[in-house]
Amino acid sequence: MQSTPIRLGLDVPRQMFQLKNGWCRRQLPSDLGLCYSEHLELETGLALIRLHYHPRRPLIEETACPHQGRVLVVTLGVNGVSAFYQQKNSDLSFKAGHTTISTFANTPGERHYKANQSVSQLRLAVNEVWLQRYLGDERCNALLGDGHLHQLAFHHNSMATNSHIKALNRHNQPNINDMPNKLNAHIHALSLLAEQFEQLVPEPCKEKQVFSTQELERVEQARNLMNQNLDIDLTLSYLSHQVGLSEHKLKQGFQYLYNTSPKQLLTELRMHKAHTLLTSGYQVAQTAWMVGYRYPNNFSVAFTRFFGHAPKSVKSSGN
Repeated sequence: MQSTPIRLGLDVPRQMFQLKNGWCRRQLPSDLGLCYSEHLELETGLALIRLHYHPRRPLIEETACPHQGRVLVVTLGVNGVSAFYQQKNSDLSFKAGHTTISTFANTPGERHYKANQSVSQLRLAVNEVWLQRYLGDERCNALLGDGHLHQLAFHHNSMATNSHIKALNRHNQPNINDMPNKLNAHIHALSLLAEQFEQLVPEPCKEKQVFSTQELERVEQARNLMNQNLDIDLTLSYLSHQVGLSEHKLKQGFQYLYNTSPKQLLTELRMHKAHTLLTSGYQVAQTAWMVGYRYPNNFSVAFTRFFGHAPKSVKSSGN
């Protein structure tokens, strides 16, 4: 029957292809459907993996960990759903629009995919040595635990995460020709990891900030001012004066409430507003002016850095 799952054991050969720009593709037999993953080593101990599966029948793929020692994997759901099952430990779910973070060491199991449904994911895999170098021994051990399979997080992607995903993978079905160059991919990967690490294992030296209800309301007022006045020059001094907080307290408040700085949040708000305007049919120069850029070239540079593609490439929804 077509609904009977196909079980793909470790002994079934996978096709391997060396692609340009350092990517390596691992593909399942074509009679199963279009199912492949692509691997790029960004630096020693840090790998970026793109996965796209569209099996013709329900698929159960046996897997074995290709990494040595303890690893941490951040899986970013782009399209569809899939699951990982293991007999002795926790199971994992992967879903579009969600981030799944797991740690393990030499973890065999099964990946399950539904028939005729596309699954696209981005993964960042980091090994123990890499984590120790960037986080130190204490924070690294706090993350990796005892080496058994653990799900550390499953949550909706943040606005910043979605921006990095778009830059790394601009289409639901990955196309190697659409990837930014390796340097840009490396930058976005590190930014994604930094965001997740800050939530999972905050810097131990950071003092916990205490804010009154009134101070938090003023921080929210500053954010609302940003959102309502994207077309003017919004300096930290101006915002601080408008809401009645010191510049230092305002920056602390943004970090506390939004896990970012006023400058970074302003850029996010401007870029997402710009994208909405462009898809609505506004020209690049008009859009630049409406989100606070007096020179279209400066806007184009900022937009390209944020999304990974130029504003002129955004198609109007009316086209």
